Amino acid sequence: MIFQSVNAPIKFNKVRQERFSAVIVKLKDIRDAQEAHKSVTGQYAKNFDNLIAFVDTAQYTITQQRDSSFMRYDKIYRIDLQVDTVVVDTLGFVKVRDSLFRNSDRYKNLASVPGAQGDEKFSMEAGTVDKGGFTAPVFVASVKKDVILYDQPQDLRIKENAHESIEEVDGDEIRVGSMDEVSTSGNWPSIYDRKK
Repeated sequence: MIFQSVNAPIKFNKVRQERFSAVIVKLKDIRDAQEAHKSVTGQYAKNFDNLIAFVDTAQYTITQQRDSSFMRYDKIYRIDLQVDTVVVDTLGFVKVRDSLFRNSDRYKNLASVPGAQGDEKFSMEAGTVDKGGFTAPVFVASVKKDVILYDQPQDLRIKENAHESIEEVDGDEIRVGSMDEVSTSGNWPSIYDRKK
């Protein structure tokens, strides 16, 4: 019993770290796809079906912008004056799928929670928020920690759901984005952002 009381939290932390890492990687993919959706359409996708279809079919326009100037006759001053302008050239198009996911088709199962029991899905919503008279598009994608840690001891899950720390994932869910603030940040600590 003494060994188990010491060993159980160690095993729990290892399982939690592995599963949270996989979930956070998927949430980053969702965020990247949503940001691409917003840059092309001006708003975030409201559901995963629309987001996946967008990634599969949409294209970025590649443009080049350069400053230019020319002389124009001014009727008031009766002389030629220099006029500054910006010239935008379209160089081509790149598929969003190739830009974000290269040679992978992992975007097709963006909604599925990795490591969860059954066919659990992330919850996602999108809309707008009014901040100081400016309406901005927002989205949030999240999953409850209990869905990820379904097979772990209940007392350790309760303790995990009560975390309020900058060193751990706060609250009872892992999420990216917000419906109240203009943010695409996640609620996980920076340790999960480091490359292995």
